Amino acid sequence: MEIFILGFFTIGYLVLAGADIGVGMLLPYLGRSADERREVITSIAPFFLGNEVWLVAAAGVLAGLFPELEGTLLTGNYLAVVALLAGWVVRDMGLWLRGRVDGPHWRLCWDGAIVAGSWTLALSWGAILSGILVEPLTGLVAALATVAVAALFATHGLSFAGLRLRGELRARAVRPTGAADERGTYALTAAALAALGVLAGIRLPLAASAADAGTLALLVPVILVLIPFLVLSQAWVWWTFRHRVSGPSYL
Repeated sequence: MEIFILGFFTIGYLVLAGADIGVGMLLPYLGRSADERREVITSIAPFFLGNEVWLVAAAGVLAGLFPELEGTLLTGNYLAVVALLAGWVVRDMGLWLRGRVDGPHWRLCWDGAIVAGSWTLALSWGAILSGILVEPLTGLVAALATVAVAALFATHGLSFAGLRLRGELRARAVRPTGAADERGTYALTAAALAALGVLAGIRLPLAASAADAGTLALLVPVILVLIPFLVLSQAWVWWTFRHRVSGPSYL
C-alpha cells in the first residue's frame, strides 16, 4: 500500500504540474506580447499552487514511509534537487511578482524568471528521472535523456495550453503537434509522464527501503484518509475552471 501511495502522489504531480511547467517553458512562444503572455499565464493561474501540493505530499510520503530511500535519492541527486528547488522558487516568484508593478521592464524581468525557472524545473526532473531509469548515466547520453524528459514536459504544456486558450493563442499551442483534438494530445502526454513515473518507481528498491511496520501502521491510514480530500479539491478546481481562458487573471 505504501508503494501505491508514493506512486499516486508522484504521478499526480508529474501529470498535473507538468502542464504548468511546460506552459512556463514555452511562454515566449505562446505569448508574443505582454498582454498575450498574461493571458497564457492565466491558463495555469488557478492550478499551479494546487499542483505543487502533490509534490509536497510526495516528499512527505517519501520521508515518512521510505526514509532510507529518501536519503539515497537526495544524496545521489544533490545538485539536481538543489536546482529543482531553486527553479521552483524563481518560477513562482515570477508568477506572483510580474503583475505587481505596472512597467514593461518589470514584467519582462519576471516573465524571464518564469521561463528560466520552468526550464530549470523540467531539466532537473529530467536529470533525476533519467538517472533512475538508466543507471549509470553520464556524458552525452545523460544530457540527451535529460533534454528528452524536458521536451515531454514542454509538449504536455502545449497540449494543456491548447485546452485552455482561445483564438490565435490556441492555434499557436496546437500548431507544433498538429493536433486536431487537444484532449487526445493531453491524454497521450499525461500517459507518457505517468509511464515515466511508473518506470522510475519500478527501478527503485521501494519494498526493501520501506519504514518499519509500526511507522507504516501509524502513517498509512492517516494518508489514506486525506487522499479523498485532495482528489475532491483538485476535481473541484478543474470543474470550476473547465472553460477556456476569457481574459487576464490576478497574476
